[in-house]
Amino acid sequence: MAANHRSFLFFLLLGFGVLGGLPALAVETLPGPVAAHVLRVVDGDTLAVRVRIWPGHQVETLVRLKGIDAPELKARCERERVLAHAALDFLEARTAKATIWLNDIRFGKYAGRVLARVTMASGADLSDQLLAAGLVRNYAGARRASWCNDTNAATAAP
Repeated sequence: MAANHRSFLFFLLLGFGVLGGLPALAVETLPGPVAAHVLRVVDGDTLAVRVRIWPGHQVETLVRLKGIDAPELKARCERERVLAHAALDFLEARTAKATIWLNDIRFGKYAGRVLARVTMASGADLSDQLLAAGLVRNYAGARRASWCNDTNAATAAP
């Protein structure tokens, strides 16, 4: 099943199961927490996860970490490429086959993924950890700045 169909099905079924029907489709944010199992790290701010929505029903979807902008793996310069791989490695080290918690879940800007605040079982927020490590920048939805000419933000490089 295509990723965008899985995400739609996840929220449709979650809406019917948790909130009782069609009115749930108008809800913009699910507060959570919703447990999810990390299948893989896609990049420095996106995880592929499996979510159990009720007994016998699981959905796989992509989750973008809320509040951050990570460098892209399809980089425009060497600095961005190095930072992108460092952010990916950082997430892989912390989430390898782990269970995470999704909170403040809503549809992302791009089809096929959701946006959520993601925490580990310990309560540690993954976005906060990436910011503290200097691998990402704060992001609130505005136009993203280049990683190639910004030497003041996210300067940690291996």
